[in-house]
Amino acid sequence: MPAANAAPCPDAQVVFARGTTEQPGAGPTGDAFIESLRSRVGAKSIGVYGVDYPAAMDFATAIDGIVDARAHILDTVASCPDTKLVLSGFSQGAAVIGFVTASEVPDGISPLDVPAPMPPEVADHVTAVALFGKPSTRFMKVINDPSIVVGPLYVAKTVDLCVDNDLVCDPDGSSFSIHDKYAETGMVDEGAIFVANRLQASWAADAAAAATSTTAPTPQSPSMPTPAPLSAPAAVAPPVHLGSTSPTLPGPPPVPGPAPVAPPPAAPLA
Repeated sequence: MPAANAAPCPDAQVVFARGTTEQPGAGPTGDAFIESLRSRVGAKSIGVYGVDYPAAMDFATAIDGIVDARAHILDTVASCPDTKLVLSGFSQGAAVIGFVTASEVPDGISPLDVPAPMPPEVADHVTAVALFGKPSTRFMKVINDPSIVVGPLYVAKTVDLCVDNDLVCDPDGSSFSIHDKYAETGMVDEGAIFVANRLQASWAADAAAAATSTTAPTPQSPSMPTPAPLSAPAAVAPPVHLGSTSPTLPGPPPVPGPAPVAPPPAAPLA
């Protein structure tokens, strides 16, 4: 796409992986999350990328989602380095995003069968991770897949939300009917608040850094010391080329003395 026609980089972008059997896009849970998030970030622009993968009952195809999400994240970091990334997903999509953040290939999986972990520096561009209904270790064992472990570079910026008694994400859950109730239970808003707070803090930090760089004092030449006051100059004899006439000095004129007395005339010689 020509640069002149390319879409501008958004302030933030949500990379969302939908749940099993949901239609392409972000899915109902993703749409509710994004709407809630946009209402909390003011005029900031929020882009959305729906991870392109089958979201089929066959969880093995989730690898397609990991590959697609990873490629899109790396492309965004390269083309829009100032865009804040938000990684999110629901159900199987939460598993996809969880694996995308992993720092190593899960035990029992050949590195040849899955994409390599993302470079560590990518984590600097990811502001938040929001997982809704992420399959539990119990659930993953049932379908014979490895547990989902969020990588250490992403743990502090991740919110992992699960409705109580959800069969998919709650290790002791038994209800599948509540698995799609994340909007109704308020957990979508909870996730949006967490993400919005992290985004606002990151934008504020950027603004503060920019203000500091623009107001830093510019180097100046060292100022010359102020010379000490000079004492009154001493009287100086007139230069030779001006003659020997005494100069007119300031102050009152001199008082004239008595007139000189002429000597008496000499007596005549005899």
